[in-house]
Amino acid sequence: MSSRCQSRPAPSAACSKRRRRTAADATAATHDSSSWASLHEDLVGLIACRVLAGDLRDYIRFRAVCPNWRSSTACPRGRGIVDRRFHPRRWMLLPEGHGLHPGHGKLGGFVRFFNLSTGDFVRVQLPLFRDHCVLDSIDGILLLQRDHDTVARLLNPFTGDILDFPPLETLLRYVDPRFLGNKWYYIRSIGAASINVSADGVVSLMILGSPGMLQVAFAASGDQQWSVSSWHLVQTFSPVSFQGKLYVMRDNGTLAGGPEVLEIDPPQLEGMEPWVPPPRSIAKCPVGKTDDPILYYLVERGSEILVIGTSFGNRKKISAYRLADLMLGRNVLMTGIDGDALFIGQRNLCVRSNAFPTIVGDTIVFYYREKHYVAQYHLSSGTFSPASDGSTKGCAIPSPCSIICHIYTCCYRQQWNKGQIRFQGERKKWQVKGKWRIGA
Repeated sequence: MSSRCQSRPAPSAACSKRRRRTAADATAATHDSSSWASLHEDLVGLIACRVLAGDLRDYIRFRAVCPNWRSSTACPRGRGIVDRRFHPRRWMLLPEGHGLHPGHGKLGGFVRFFNLSTGDFVRVQLPLFRDHCVLDSIDGILLLQRDHDTVARLLNPFTGDILDFPPLETLLRYVDPRFLGNKWYYIRSIGAASINVSADGVVSLMILGSPGMLQVAFAASGDQQWSVSSWHLVQTFSPVSFQGKLYVMRDNGTLAGGPEVLEIDPPQLEGMEPWVPPPRSIAKCPVGKTDDPILYYLVERGSEILVIGTSFGNRKKISAYRLADLMLGRNVLMTGIDGDALFIGQRNLCVRSNAFPTIVGDTIVFYYREKHYVAQYHLSSGTFSPASDGSTKGCAIPSPCSIICHIYTCCYRQQWNKGQIRFQGERKKWQVKGKWRIGA
């Protein structure tokens, strides 16, 4: 017994060793952290650029690590709109469901966003929604209307930066008089909008409204009223914003060459009279048979645009092409989209399937009207299957519902901005400030 007791170190000696080890570990940790904190300014800037290329929220966290990293990198606050690097790309406002729209009293002034590529969720306090409503989302920048004077505003929800544009009321005179009903439906019902920042930092906004608004509206920040294009758009659909430009499908009919993709450049603000260049036809799409027509949709996917053709005649089929291939006259069918999933509706979205466990990769999600469910088309096999549980018949999708239903709702602005879920109860009008938000 005595020999065993003698072989153990004395308690005071063991504590002394532990203290020495703890002190040594603390010294090493302090040295490591000070080494990171003292990185050269150029190296910090290079790392920050790589982080910012991924996501604005990661960049904000990067700058919060230490004072040196913060002082060595550009602050996004004050530049959240005028500098494209600080646009919160891939972030989308989350439709909460149950009519809990941004500004609803039960949300306490908070609004949730989610990332279509990473699946991250974040909650941001935005009290301005007490008297604003959302009209659209462009590269994560929210297009808002201030209720009492209809001023259009751009908001970066993560930096708080706001830019004001003319009141939407100045567009009323441009609504085609042949269309009946309240003119606000044709103005606040946004088809697509794009943001462009000139070399000297002037921000311009282009808006393509509903079919009743046949011209493209445009303005620069600080203008007093909107201008419109000298030309009209007819027989167009599926508009999309991409890198400061607008793209839209136009169907001229089989005899006139079939469907084509139009490109609309940003407004030209120099000179006495700002103007928007007329649309250019940049690609022709494959023409379907007379008894099996094809309807095309445009989808932004990273650094490219995809063209999705849907055929629901005798042969139900969905096809996917790269716009870049069609521009070269090559009709190359895609059998996969690198694990992404495309959501098709009034607005079209690309989602990383590995960020959301219930989403299947290499699929196209859409509403299968004949079957009364949200379906997914598998590009590799050419087969259909339900994308989520529940029939849409009678708008009876159960609650709570899967993230697929929330994302699909984002394709329909007039339910997305009201906190509703598509096919979950009848679509309702604004419950607050309805007279200020007709058509939104």
